[in-house]
Amino acid sequence: MKNPLPTVLFLVLAAAGYFALRPTPENLTSVAGFLGWLAAAGFIASSIKVAAQWEKALMFRLGKFKDVKGPGVFTILPFFDNVELVDTRIRTLEIPRQEAITKDNVPVSLDGVIFMRVTEPAQAVIRVQNYTHAIRQYAQTALRDVVGSVTLDEILADREALGRRIEEMVESEIDGWGLEVPAIRIQDIVLPEDLKRVMARQAAAEREKRANITKSEGDREAAENLAAAAGTMALSPGALQLRTLQTLDSLGTSSANTVVLAVPVDVMTAIQSIPKLADAAVAVKSAASDPKLLSNFGSARPEPVEEQKTLTQST
Repeated sequence: MKNPLPTVLFLVLAAAGYFALRPTPENLTSVAGFLGWLAAAGFIASSIKVAAQWEKALMFRLGKFKDVKGPGVFTILPFFDNVELVDTRIRTLEIPRQEAITKDNVPVSLDGVIFMRVTEPAQAVIRVQNYTHAIRQYAQTALRDVVGSVTLDEILADREALGRRIEEMVESEIDGWGLEVPAIRIQDIVLPEDLKRVMARQAAAEREKRANITKSEGDREAAENLAAAAGTMALSPGALQLRTLQTLDSLGTSSANTVVLAVPVDVMTAIQSIPKLADAAVAVKSAASDPKLLSNFGSARPEPVEEQKTLTQST
């Protein structure tokens, strides 16, 4: 952050000296005094420094570290002290795209981002020449090492876990640097085109398998329900006829549909009762010699079946 305070202070002191001394070409003493005043004003103005809220100022006196100042206004000794400002906010560093081979011998390309901040400015500046470049190099090396120790499925399934492993490796390497790494995240994973096609076919085959399983389960449940419905209808003599009428009603009243019942339901019922009548006739014939049994069979004779007509309905 640019600090305008030294410039403003210098201008104010220079103006005050000019109005106080009134230098003129005829009065060399006043001119010399004004020049001395300007030098003093420049010295005082250059001794005032300002650090922003997110900055720390490292003061070096004659090349030796002296103190950490800021944030806010602080003073230094001009010509003897040197100040270096360090940003303590969280910074993002890009991890360049890296080519690596996974544990199952699949080549992949990955890139990521590092979130870091300076917690100890003195250690970060004094112990490391360029801490941003150093931590980026560590992250690249850790990324290749971690990718080589896991399979492709593990990378695709959990990127966050991969980032955490890289973060742990980087933090162990930068211990004592005065830096903190809140997180490292994997941004993009690039796979070979032939591998993408193979994975797409595998996914399509998996979806088709699930579809076939779902369809077969539906067919089985439908068959079980139809069997249960058929058993219920067999126990009720009029259920089949009611179902037939319901089906005819669902066809609608449009004249474009014509439904012809070649064999009515009642005729089918009568046909099904023929074997029972035949058994009864045989029993009567065998018991003709016994009047008592004949009278019993006569009382159990089935009722005659009414004649049915063929139905034709236009719906």
